[in-house]
Amino acid sequence: MDASTKTVVFDRVLQIEGYCFRGLTRPFPTHFHGHYVLGLVEDGVRTLSCKGRTWTLRPGSLMLLNPGESHACAQREGTLDYRSANVPIEAMLALSPGLTAEGALPVFPAPVVEELPLAQQFQAFHRRLMAGNSPAAEEALLLFLSAALEPASSSPAPDPCRAEAAAARAFIREHFAQGITLDQLCRHTGLSKSTLLRAFTRENGITPYRYLETVRVNEAKALLEQGAPPLEAALKTGFSDQSHFTNCFTRHIGLPPGMYQNIRNEGGKTHGL
Repeated sequence: MDASTKTVVFDRVLQIEGYCFRGLTRPFPTHFHGHYVLGLVEDGVRTLSCKGRTWTLRPGSLMLLNPGESHACAQREGTLDYRSANVPIEAMLALSPGLTAEGALPVFPAPVVEELPLAQQFQAFHRRLMAGNSPAAEEALLLFLSAALEPASSSPAPDPCRAEAAAARAFIREHFAQGITLDQLCRHTGLSKSTLLRAFTRENGITPYRYLETVRVNEAKALLEQGAPPLEAALKTGFSDQSHFTNCFTRHIGLPPGMYQNIRNEGGKTHGL
């Protein structure tokens, strides 16, 4: 009997399903989907039959299936630990401007890819998807798709859109306390999501969402130093609630907001964590 466990989330903003399969051993007969399937093998060895060929999926193997591609899977060794995302065609079309010709449906050239950097990008996207962080998941997915759909050898665009990246950066700094979205940044700069994301990351070494988080944390840090209560600092810098603020602040600074403020007030004393 298959004693596998399955964790499923549905991101209503992105309209994407995320899955974690653990302990899977059963085979899947030949079938196809009406959506894109992006998957990564974390453990176990499995075979995938697709396009008249059989691939061996090992830890680190990416499976990229286009809608309508018939395939079958069977376990070869161990039990499968697998992460995946189901992306509807409509969602992929919304994400793909700038990645393909206008109106064209993205097509993954091969159902199996063995590239560690690409696998790591997928892991980053999937973690954010499963955590319910839609803005960060969208950014990570766009970065993944940009790499997966474009040849690694392609030369960079002659115009890196530096002016647009600077405009997006200025917009974030001016409106950090508001609920900034990638769509807003695109309207402000006149760039597609994928083009803006690549230009911004290339210019600043960080994605727009992470840049926004950093600006907010730095502004909150200044408020805490001035004596503002953590909740006030959170609300004034655009965090949705104090829990989100505490988690983000701790990840960036290494200390929770309250402890950071206490240390500042007590003249630099250190506290055990």
